[in-house]
Amino acid sequence: RCLFYYRCWTIVWLLGIVCAIFFCLRQWITHHKQKLHSSTLEKKLHVGIFHPYCNAGGGGERVLWCAVRALQKKYDGIKIVIYTGDIDSTPSAILQKAKNVFNISFDVDQITFIFLKQRHWVEARKYPHFTLLGQSLGSIVMGLEAVCKFPPDIFIDTMGYAFTYPLFRFLAGSRIGSYVHYPVISTDMLKKVQFRQLAHNNKAYVVRNPFLTWIKLTYYRLFSKMYKWVSRCSETIMVNSTWTENHIVDLFDVPLRTHRVYPPCDIAHLKKLEHIEKNNDIVILSVAQFRPEKNHPLQLQALYELRTLLARNEDLWNRIKLVIVGSCRNDDDYERLKNMQDLAKHLSLENSIDFKVNVSYDELLKLYEQSRIGIHTMWNEHFGIGIVECMAAGLIMIAHKSGGPLLDIIETSEGSQTGFLATDAIEYAGSILNIILNPPELNESIITAARASVERFSEKEFDDQFLRAISAIFV
Repeated sequence: RCLFYYRCWTIVWLLGIVCAIFFCLRQWITHHKQKLHSSTLEKKLHVGIFHPYCNAGGGGERVLWCAVRALQKKYDGIKIVIYTGDIDSTPSAILQKAKNVFNISFDVDQITFIFLKQRHWVEARKYPHFTLLGQSLGSIVMGLEAVCKFPPDIFIDTMGYAFTYPLFRFLAGSRIGSYVHYPVISTDMLKKVQFRQLAHNNKAYVVRNPFLTWIKLTYYRLFSKMYKWVSRCSETIMVNSTWTENHIVDLFDVPLRTHRVYPPCDIAHLKKLEHIEKNNDIVILSVAQFRPEKNHPLQLQALYELRTLLARNEDLWNRIKLVIVGSCRNDDDYERLKNMQDLAKHLSLENSIDFKVNVSYDELLKLYEQSRIGIHTMWNEHFGIGIVECMAAGLIMIAHKSGGPLLDIIETSEGSQTGFLATDAIEYAGSILNIILNPPELNESIITAARASVERFSEKEFDDQFLRAISAIFV
């Protein structure tokens, strides 16, 4: 009995310490917030946007900068505060890159950067096991640094770090909004583990072991409950696709607070491009980062199957070339690229495949003009900005029959077809062959329909939908 009372008092004592620390920290942050806001000559609403990789130059960053521009156009009395971990860059360099890469202009005088030194805590390589939990706890460290350096009136997360929301809501009293590119954990991930299916995030040794499968499934279920709780701190949740929305609604049970806001795609300029055939080649273009989930090996397997289908037509096969364009972020990506090159040699496809790494935008535009077919092989791509841009550029797109491409982007019905969907190497190869052998007028009708359909994903449409969704936390 004494031991029981001792343990109870220990728990009460520890809870008391935690509450005292929380109360003191909240008082200090409240005082700090009042002091920061009173230091300005005019009353402004401070809007903090959490995007630790704001200088990356990818599709997520286009969402960030388009959101900044839209907020500045809509609301006059606001000060934008961007939390970033790009400590090696200067504010002027970040803004200049945003202008150069995305052709977006904004009022730079009303933008402040808060540089975070704790971003390394969210790097996946730090957590070889329990990566989701490790990165989420690491984001709390980064979020605590952010809220202590500058507590905003409104906090908008544009990268999916949901575990930072309680910090800003309960410590700084901020109103919370979020833009979700993809859920940190999804019901698809749970099913992959439950049914012991091999995937890039479900290794073979786990699939083979029932006990490890049970451990991982329990871990995923507990994590999903934590993810649900922290995410519900957000008053308005924007999602980038139907696929993401379905998973968020299933996980969070918040259908009334979700808004589907398609990411802004650079389509206006791409729709003006014209096809330029080079040396009578049939160029198949792939545009995606060299990440495991993009499943580049499936593209090589599809080309191998296509060669089998064209075994009796060597002249046509010799005209076909697959150009794989991708960016490498780190050594792991470069290793994946090397493995891809080795696989191409193993399949005797090295003369039919061209790998291009970290190409400039001007070079990419030339590739769009020279290409006839686009290919994308990621399973359950949450949206697919690269797919939309290929369609806008006049390529006939073949994408995986899942996620955003299936639910939002590509229509395969006769009469309104905008592209093709496939699930395995044989289906991809068959789709490529169909496009090559189709009458020119049929392919032209697919291209015309595709270019018309992508207007739904324009920057103007994003601005309108984003402002509509975010208005709830500005009242």
